[in-house]
Amino acid sequence: LPMAFRDVNARRHIGLQQLSSLASTGRTFLGPMKSHKFIVDEITNQSTLICSAVRLIESLDLTSAVGQLLNETIQAQNKEFKTGMSTLLFLVGAWSNAVVECLQQNVPVPAIVSVMSEGLNSCCERVQCLQIPIHDVKKELCSGPVGPKACESKTGQVGRDGLTNPWNLLCFQRDISATEEVIPVNSCSHQGDYCSFNKFLVSPLAGFGSVASVVKAVGDRSSSALSGGGGTASSSITRKLSHSRHFSTLGKSHFSSQQGNSQGYLSGPSADLCGCCGLGHLAMALSHGNQTSLKLLQSIAAYQQERAECSGSSQINIAEIVTCCVLGLPEGYSCVSPGFVTLVSPEQATVIKHLADKPLRILLMDGDLTERYRHLGFNRPCNVRTISEHPNPQGSRAGDVWLSRTSDILMSFEVNLVLVKGNVCKDLMERCLASRILVLGCVARDVLRAFGTATGAQAVTYLSQVNASCVGNGAWAELWQAGDGRAVDLGELVPARIGAGGLALLTAVLTTALPCKAQLLQDQFWALLYRLRHALKDGKVFPGGGAVELLCLSHIQALAEQPERPGNDKAARELPGPWLAGYRSVVLQALASGWKQYLSVLLCNTAKASSELQADASVDHHLQKAAACDSPSAYILEEFRRGGVFRGGSDPFPNQVTDLKVWDNVAAKTEAWRRALDLVLLVLQTDAEIITGPRRNQIMNSPMSSEFMFL
Repeated sequence: LPMAFRDVNARRHIGLQQLSSLASTGRTFLGPMKSHKFIVDEITNQSTLICSAVRLIESLDLTSAVGQLLNETIQAQNKEFKTGMSTLLFLVGAWSNAVVECLQQNVPVPAIVSVMSEGLNSCCERVQCLQIPIHDVKKELCSGPVGPKACESKTGQVGRDGLTNPWNLLCFQRDISATEEVIPVNSCSHQGDYCSFNKFLVSPLAGFGSVASVVKAVGDRSSSALSGGGGTASSSITRKLSHSRHFSTLGKSHFSSQQGNSQGYLSGPSADLCGCCGLGHLAMALSHGNQTSLKLLQSIAAYQQERAECSGSSQINIAEIVTCCVLGLPEGYSCVSPGFVTLVSPEQATVIKHLADKPLRILLMDGDLTERYRHLGFNRPCNVRTISEHPNPQGSRAGDVWLSRTSDILMSFEVNLVLVKGNVCKDLMERCLASRILVLGCVARDVLRAFGTATGAQAVTYLSQVNASCVGNGAWAELWQAGDGRAVDLGELVPARIGAGGLALLTAVLTTALPCKAQLLQDQFWALLYRLRHALKDGKVFPGGGAVELLCLSHIQALAEQPERPGNDKAARELPGPWLAGYRSVVLQALASGWKQYLSVLLCNTAKASSELQADASVDHHLQKAAACDSPSAYILEEFRRGGVFRGGSDPFPNQVTDLKVWDNVAAKTEAWRRALDLVLLVLQTDAEIITGPRRNQIMNSPMSSEFMFL
């Protein structure tokens, strides 16, 4: 087999340079104030707006081996955590440059691998003192601000790392108030569990000054509890917004139905949606400035927390949450709707209008609803070509027999609604529409499971398996209505809502007038949702805003400056042996340079520094102050308590405690560090790139041919 061979482990290591170049495209994704990028498809000329490392890597033409490794690493982080990919991508680039500098100083590859690995392990152990238990976070959120100053001077009260409970250093202020507003939200035409949901329903249409808004039904004249202070606001002071383009009464479209037995309203005082559990405030601290997703998640957290009170669980159930993006409406119409909201064709919408206010019999299909579908594991006989499975000597069109039999089965069991996990045969869809049977394809497995639990339906693989016990009862269908009570007719696709009594499913309806922004909104929502879930799963969080990375930088620089490895320092004892002593300081400084570059870019992206030079000066300033303190971690926590480690010089209240705004996940962040360094060291230890196949001939005729040895 003809091959081309290239040595990549030279002092300018080609693979590391490729990693650095690819990672540099995502520098603006670091931090909460991300810069968006347009990805334009040259074939279709369609553009997509992105602000995440995952979408960026998916959009790039990664033909090199290094690019594919980077893609696999990013996808692995995304699959497990749904967050931390931007940090991973940036550190890949920063540490790739740092390793190249080590190679240029003739540092052996084994020394780089050993010292960097042990240095990162030491960092992960060191930052454990910054982990804040969720239990303490919730308690502080409900009790109010407490906590003395943490770090005095070297003669202060706090000894070196003498933090029995780091959270005692942090405090919060919950002095939030707002004028009560009443804003109409989704109508509830089906009584029962869905009407009880209204008291938790939140829409971003509410004022952004409040932490959250609680929905209450019309006629509820009970007073609303204010957070923190314990006061009340009477409903007699309620005012209704009427002179806004978002809240004005709009004419209903021709799809408006005769529903609306109960109407929910938003209440403006900043009530704690989650009571004393603090999930609403925890979501706010993890939102990283994403207000729209925050409002939706606070509503979901409140509803699920109420359902889980009997079991004592405080976890977020991802399986009960789906999203639906509705194009053509302003983003202010985004809301949480009980049930399953999806987009249907105008023909399906006509069937839904006919089925409105009728109890439906539902069938669940765990696979494709097509003639040729076979379940996973089904193997056809080898060396046999199937001409026709059902010979029809009468010469009718292929598939007519299957279509007729399928339609007969659905009508014999009086099925009105079919939810299919996979694809649906187009001809069968048309027959079902003619028979007033609603068939929805590409439905997630979790949605099928939720409907099965609520209606008693049992999912089947083939229609031939259907019997009376497989069909569920009590489902319903209607057209989804926007926050002002109108049904939405967007022409090509119409949003519809499917539900059932006792259904635990919630849909985050994300609205936007820009089609290119649809994927972006969904990514932001799921990222916040998984941040909250992982925070509850870990049972602890990190202070955000660069606090953890600053401690890593301080720790690594302290290790690099140590002339000898002290015997009483566990982290230092684990560093490599004496034969690497000559390279230890150089490699650790290279590792530290990655952290410093991370902090500098973070400050620039958040507008806390006008240039990287100013950002570097700010980082150095905090490093010096941390070094002057007996405990760098105590200094960092104290600065974080005051409003952030890297507060801008224009902070109006530099000496006062302000709200904590940014937290980070523990496991997701540390795993992003490890994956980034593992990828860099893997590429570093690769000594050759061997190319086979037709690409060899292209390389032979290219200017790069001098770098290859052709075999």
